[in-house]
Parts: sequence; structure tokens; C-alpha cells
Amino acid sequence: MKTKNLKEYTNVGSLYVSKELLKFVNNEVLKGTKIKPKNFWSGFEKSLHILKPKNEKLIDIRESIQKKIDGWHIKNKDNEFNLEAYKKFLYSINYLKKEGKNFKIQTENVDEEISKTPGPQLVVPISNARYALNAANARWGSLYDALYGTNIISEEGGASRVGSYNPARGEKVIAFAKEFLDETIPLELGSFKNVTKFNFKDGFLSMILNDGTNTMLKDAKQYLGYSRYENDSFGLLFRNNNLHFEIQIDKAHPVGRSDVGGIKDIYMESAVTTIQDCEDSVAAVDGKDKVIVYRNWLGLMKGDLEETFIKDGQQMIRRLNKDRKYISPKGDKFYLPGRSLMLVRNVGHLMTNPAVVDKKGEEVPEGILDALFTICIAKHDLLNNGKFNNSRKGSIYIVKPKMHGPEEVKFSCDLFEAIEKALDIEPNTVKIGIMDEERRTTVNLKECIKVAKNRVIFINTGFLDRTGDEIHTSMEAGPMVRKDDMKKEPWINAYENWNVDIGLESGFKGNAQIGKGMWPMPDEMLQMYETKTMHPKAGANCAWVPSPTAASIHAMHYHQIFVEKEQNKILSRDRAEIDDILNIPIIRDFNLSKDDINDEIENNCQGILGYVVRWIDQGIGCSKVPDINNIGLMEDRATCRISSQHIANWLHHGICNKNDVINAMKKMALVVDEQNSNDSSYIPMSPSFDGIAFQAACDLAIKGRSQPSGYTEPILHEMRLNFKIK
Repeated sequence: MKTKNLKEYTNVGSLYVSKELLKFVNNEVLKGTKIKPKNFWSGFEKSLHILKPKNEKLIDIRESIQKKIDGWHIKNKDNEFNLEAYKKFLYSINYLKKEGKNFKIQTENVDEEISKTPGPQLVVPISNARYALNAANARWGSLYDALYGTNIISEEGGASRVGSYNPARGEKVIAFAKEFLDETIPLELGSFKNVTKFNFKDGFLSMILNDGTNTMLKDAKQYLGYSRYENDSFGLLFRNNNLHFEIQIDKAHPVGRSDVGGIKDIYMESAVTTIQDCEDSVAAVDGKDKVIVYRNWLGLMKGDLEETFIKDGQQMIRRLNKDRKYISPKGDKFYLPGRSLMLVRNVGHLMTNPAVVDKKGEEVPEGILDALFTICIAKHDLLNNGKFNNSRKGSIYIVKPKMHGPEEVKFSCDLFEAIEKALDIEPNTVKIGIMDEERRTTVNLKECIKVAKNRVIFINTGFLDRTGDEIHTSMEAGPMVRKDDMKKEPWINAYENWNVDIGLESGFKGNAQIGKGMWPMPDEMLQMYETKTMHPKAGANCAWVPSPTAASIHAMHYHQIFVEKEQNKILSRDRAEIDDILNIPIIRDFNLSKDDINDEIENNCQGILGYVVRWIDQGIGCSKVPDINNIGLMEDRATCRISSQHIANWLHHGICNKNDVINAMKKMALVVDEQNSNDSSYIPMSPSFDGIAFQAACDLAIKGRSQPSGYTEPILHEMRLNFKIK
């Protein structure tokens, strides 16, 4: 895209840099890095000259391949689907690649949070400083608070969570927590519910039960030490399955005073890692927006990010937590990190951004911008310029989304290499997390990992983006099954298993993360607790959660299930079948009623509108959006992508028409307006239905077939910029 008005830019070499971004980089980012502004911008210019054409070529290849796939389906639409012929065709156009020899990843200097420690992973929009700080501090969290404030604990029997502290509910929380202790760090005799005293003198931990019995842990090695707090309170530290928690004893505390053993809380090591997100959960469409994103990342890397806010009438200041100090049984002091290990997710290869333009007025690829600035900012961590260290191994962790196949993964590695050279950073310092969320990456995952074998630290499945690409790639194959039915299709389970199989084959066990996707319902913690065990059981040593509270709850799963053992089992099973992954989820026997069709369209429209109206009008890239049944769902561009592509597919195949979609959009706009009626900053879409947000939502669905790879960004960015101008 070209930028015509250059009044808000400063000429730097052959580049035009937004004035706000230039000032921020020169005065804040580069200070303390030993990099002079002149050298920084000239290095950027040189790298851009080489990398921008390569980036553009990769996008052209995507479109070329998609046209060929569309053509094959159109040509064969009257024939019964032939999987072998389809695979042969995919190989012929270089969509499928022959798998090379076996190998093991060789990534060095990886922090234990990634290589050794299983646990929850938070993803948070870095544009919101408070959320970013909360996520970084979610390394530790209260289990009692997480249980008390969610539906894991029933409200039956007078255990309501409304109002001030409810002792009846508190008793249920304590009982649940002590069952967790009995399961995780069992005693030789008795139960934690009967412990009246903890003794930890002379490096020896013992407990006294209510009948006077003295008991110990079955496995004494689980006890690591203690920490002294105020008023004779203390914490006892334990480790299970490489994950920690602390039993906090304080008989003066209201909860501890009511507990037979004086336990006031169980403090869980929760979000071991956090992805600070510049991508799907963020709406950053120009230089001003990018400065907000990058400034927060700078504050996190230097450890001085603060956010002041009002809570319950009191002014609060949020800062990064300090490390936690303990004394070992032998009397030695040691520390555990008080903050999540932070990764940063850059944007993909598709979009450009007007924050920087070249001499032709063409916007610079946003993925190149993100890489340059986030890596440069992270150099502060390498140089120990901040209050805390993020990586104690001296690495920078970049999560890279929306890559299509090995060539695009290699380009990311080449990009990181160029930036390392430009910023005088040691080779392979920058590590890559590969989002396995595009079909061409999935089917060539082993080769994707291979080209990044010296940098890769992470692979992750993402159901929603992956489904969006599934629909778009096979748009011409036929009408797709309903969204709820999509989860039952053979390709989904094969895709999830394939990701783990390939990761383990490639040497990820004990070296890198194998991740699973987001829990989408932040209020449904009981359901999450009952079902998200499937992720560690599937061999994933991390999985995404939507909040610090969810992280503390999900952490229990990694105590209940030892991921390393599960991975050992998986290593002996047969690999998932690529034939199943290539099984296109079209409706085989069409039996949908008119009501079924209307319900599906309205469900999709409501989700699109609920997300898009906040994105366009308020610049909110991720939020809890009530669905058609008023169940709050975490929505980002991935959820928007699948809904818009699903409508586009049904439109294309005549299951519905344009008028059906417009009418559904208008009907659902009324619902969304009502759901947001308490938001004073909300701009209603009805009754005029002529606002930019409403138009954007309609365009996403009606023009969805023509969007590159089915992405939402081109329309959202354009409309958001239009809104900001207005």
C-alpha cells in the first residue's frame, strides 16, 4: 500500500519514518544499546533493500498456489474426490514437499522455562500495559483466589461467591485445595486436612496430625525449602513434575486462623511463560499505535514498565514482581523467578504498515518492522540494562505466526540473521516459535522445523486460524460443515496429533515447547478444569490460557499429569496420517434445514460484529465478546477469520445469498448493541447501519473469498485507519 501524505514523516536516508516512531527509537530504544541512530537506520535500510522483495515474492507465491488449488477443484468438481490424485497434484505445485532425512533440533541457550518446565502459557495484548504486567506477574498466583472466584467451586449449600468473604465457600475452597495437596505431595500417613503443625527445623520437614501423629512426605525430595514472611508467617516450597508451589502458613490471617493447620493459601507457579502479543490480539495500524506496542515491550525488557489505575476507589500501581527468595534445607539462599519468561509475538509476512515507508511511498512489511524493533529492544535484556533479566540464558524469543511452508519459515530465520548482524548480536541469539496454524505449514511441518533447527524453541497448534485456512484453501471444494461440526472432522484430531508426533521426532522433548491452543471461555473455569487435561495428556508441555486466574487453575493439570511420561508413550505410537489431515471437511450429505442455515449465519455474524465493532471503533484487538447465547468468548482476529471464511464459503456455494448475510448482520447488530449498552464509549451500529464498523463486518463476510489466505487484516486495517481519520 502507498502512503501519499508524508507530512507526518521525517526523511532518513531513503526511508520516511513517522515522526513519533523516529523520536521514540532514537531517544528511548537506542539509549544504552551502544548503537548510534545513524548506524541503526542505515542498517535497517540495507536489510530492507534485500528482504522486502523476498517478502513480496513469498506473498505472490501464496496467491499463485491458491489459484492453482482453486483451479484443480473447479476442474474436478463433477468427479468423486480422489485423494491420491489430489496429493499428486499438491506435490506437483510444490504445496506438498517430500520429507527429508530425520534430524534433531540443535537450538542452544534455551531457558528452562521452555526446555524443561511444563506449564500454562499466557497470551496477552502488549498494547495494554496493565494486561502485559499482569501476565508477566502471573508466574505465581493464588490457588485459593482462583478457586473462590470461579465456578470450579459450587455455590450450593450457601457457598455463594457474591459479597464479602463467605466462610461456607472458603471451607469448600480449602477442602478442594487439600485434596490437591494429598494427590500432589502425599504424606506417609494421613491427610493434609488433618495437619495441625508444620516443622521444618534442621532441614527436615515433618507434619503433626490432629491425633498427635508425626508424619512426613512420601517423597522427601519434593520439599525444597522455605521463606520467612512478616508476623511469624512462612511459606514452604515444593516441586512436582518440575513445577513449583508454595504452602503459605499464617495463623494471624483470617483464612489461616480458621484453618486447622494455619494454611492461608497455596501459591502456584502458574504462567511459566507469557507471549506478549503484537499480532492477533492487538489493533496497531500506524506509527502511533506501533510506538505504544514497542514502548510497552521496552518497559518490560528494562523492567521499569508501570501502570497506574483505580480499583475499588483506590489508586494502584502495577509493576513487575521481584524474584522470590527461599532458604534450602541445607540453609543456602536461592531464588526463583517472580515473572514469566516472556516471548514476543511479531506479526506475519502479509501486512505492511505506514509507520515507515520507502522513497516510493510504499509501506514497509510490518513483520520486518516488528522483528527489527522487538529484537533491538530485547538487546537491553542481553546487556543487563534493566532491573531484571528476562532470559538468563541470553536469548531472545520471537513467536512467528501465519507462515505458509518451509520457505516462509526460512525467510523468518534469514530476517533474524540479518538483524543480528545489523545490531551486533551473536548468531542464533534470536529464537523462533513456529505457529502451526496454516495448512501448508502443517503438512510440511518437519521441513519447517528443519530449516529452523538451530533457532526453533516452540511449535503450537491453533484451531481457529488453522480452520480459517482450511476453509480458504479448499474454498472451491464444496460447502464446509458447520463450525461446531468442524471439531468432529478427521483432519482436526490428525492435525493435533501430527504436531506432537513431528515435534517429538525432531527432538523437542526436554529441549523445546510443544503447545496447544487457547481456552476460549474465560468464565467457564470448571469446564476448563474438567477438559483441559487433554493438552498435557496429548504430550503438550504448554497450553494457552486467557487469564492469570486460568493459569493458576490449569497449572494443577501439570501436577496431575507428568508430560514427560506422556511424551515417552507417544514416541512409541504410529505417527498421525497425512491422508487424514488432507481430508477436506465439506458437507457430504446435505441435510441442513433453512433454520439450521439461518442459525449458523447469525451465529457467525454475531461473532464478527461483536469483535469488529470494538476493533474499528475503539482499537481493541482482543476482548471477551458475548456470543449469541451471552456466553463470554475470548475473540481475536483468528476467531473472526474462521467466522468470516465460513460465511464466504456458504455464500460461494449458494447455501445463502448476500441478502441473507446483510439481514443477519442487521439483526445481530441489534443484539451486539444491546450487549454493549452499558459501555459509555460504545458507538451503536443500529438503526442506521452505515458506520465503518458495520461495513467492515459485512465486507469481511461478503468479500471473504477474495481476501489473501482468508485473512481479516487488510479490511480491518483499512477500516480502522478510515475511522481514525474521521
